[in-house]
Amino acid sequence: VSLYKKLFRIEPMIIAHDLHPEYLATKYATELAATSADIRLVPVQHHHAHIVSGMVDNAVETPVIGVALDGTGFGADGNIWGGEFLVADYQRFTRMAHLEYLPLPGGTAAIKKPYRTAIGYILSLLDQAALEQDLPVLRQVNRAEIDIIRQQIEKMINSPLTSSCGRLFDAVSALIGIRGEIDYQAQAAIELEMLAYDEASQTGYYPFSITEQDGLSIVKLQDLFSAIIHDLQSNTTKATIAVKFHNTIARMVRELCQVISDKTGLTQVVLSGGVFQNRLLLRKAISLLEAGGFTVFTHQQVPCNDGGISLGQAVIANFTSQ
Repeated sequence: VSLYKKLFRIEPMIIAHDLHPEYLATKYATELAATSADIRLVPVQHHHAHIVSGMVDNAVETPVIGVALDGTGFGADGNIWGGEFLVADYQRFTRMAHLEYLPLPGGTAAIKKPYRTAIGYILSLLDQAALEQDLPVLRQVNRAEIDIIRQQIEKMINSPLTSSCGRLFDAVSALIGIRGEIDYQAQAAIELEMLAYDEASQTGYYPFSITEQDGLSIVKLQDLFSAIIHDLQSNTTKATIAVKFHNTIARMVRELCQVISDKTGLTQVVLSGGVFQNRLLLRKAISLLEAGGFTVFTHQQVPCNDGGISLGQAVIANFTSQ
């Protein structure tokens, strides 16, 4: 930054940063602002930045329905967001819908060990009997660790709540026995996608429900997990389960966009966030949305993942500072 300030003869007046207080960039922004009374800090919500990045990428200047699906983003309510449906423009956003909050037992440990996420979701969504079944995810975990996970959730010890779609992909991958521990970021979700291509033409999907709560549409996942476990017990192939899950997420996107459109009249949709690096999901979601009469915008020049988020942050900071 010091080098660029010299090269381009600039002195920053406004610094945009993520809401997450522990991000290195957030801490750096705060430290830099402390050096001058003339610098203004603009905190930007992670998923708002994702959607605005996609808007700018496509030269869209009017409000849109923004679908931001990723792994982790600090929410305005202090929880971990990641399955978000917004109405957004360059200045502000309104959260219209999200995946239901579920616990992430162990926090970062659950990201590295998706089987912990899967077990946490099972404990939260289903009864104890589900853990007595011969599920692939349970074959790699001893009972002592399952009890620890249960206690973490019950006592809310290092078990932050998340609406993350990325973690949902991880949980399903672990649940059906594809990847319980990862060696690199998003490995569980990537392997789930790769397996789904074996049956990509299948159109089946799993049930889910949408409820209204405090003006928000909440996607409930109990039926989804119950149906996946039923398929496992019926010896349905992992590839079939994987593609049905992809179809389900695409259908969620379509149905929630319709709910939001009915409320707002908006028909332009921007898809952003790292989950949309999944080309199978992206293709299926676009197809359903366009069939429903929506105009869909996806990233063209900057990445849909966090590699493109600084563009959204800069634009939001500019327009909120005018």
